[in-house]
Amino acid sequence: MRTPMIAGNWKLHKTLGEATALVAELIPAIAGNNHVEVVVAPVYTALHKVAEAISGSNIKLAAQNCYAEAQGAFTGEVSAPLLKDVGCQYVIIGHSERRQLFGETDESVNRKVHAVAEAGLGTILCIGETLEERENDSMLDVLRRQVRFALRNLSTEQMAHVVIAYEPVWAIGDAGIPATSDYADARQAEIIATAEDVLGRRVPCLYGGSVNPENCQELIQCPHIDGLFIGRSAWKVEGYLDILTRCAAVI
Repeated sequence: MRTPMIAGNWKLHKTLGEATALVAELIPAIAGNNHVEVVVAPVYTALHKVAEAISGSNIKLAAQNCYAEAQGAFTGEVSAPLLKDVGCQYVIIGHSERRQLFGETDESVNRKVHAVAEAGLGTILCIGETLEERENDSMLDVLRRQVRFALRNLSTEQMAHVVIAYEPVWAIGDAGIPATSDYADARQAEIIATAEDVLGRRVPCLYGGSVNPENCQELIQCPHIDGLFIGRSAWKVEGYLDILTRCAAVI
């Protein structure tokens, strides 16, 4: 199994100065850390400066989204080749906020996964059930559908660059309640099995959803959790470092 990934999604936060200041503190603090793969995902406007700031370090760069076409008359969009050009190694695709607030569908997520793969970048594919879907016991159908649609028709080479991030929608945001480690691990076992059925290989699966310093160690030690996908706890260097340190101690 690959080195566990600890990815921080900054969402719509941080100016250029704030973004570069965070990674400037992070770089020396994790310089000797080879236990985890550290990924940061700033806003579009900060990608270039953050890429420059982390050059030569062991931090990797992710974008939070991309458009499915490489170029064309698509005002306001950003393509995967442009993200590669700016220095990204990963692109987050299918986040629940994109699905719920911006109308992304399983089909559009699949198109973006292909676009990212064709650009030679890694995909962090987000999936997750809503509270209603959990309560009516349809979460497994939802998760399996999201995985199968997103991974359709990937080539063998493209398969190698996909990481799944399981984020129960009810566990993220201001009112989010973290899933228990048992619940998260059980869902991730099912997600991994579904992805393996589609791709023919074991796909790394991260857990996200109110990850914090108090629950990160228990989560990262679960057999089907290959890393963590973090929101607000990664927006301050102290919280992110706390999680990285605690996880490295038990990996």
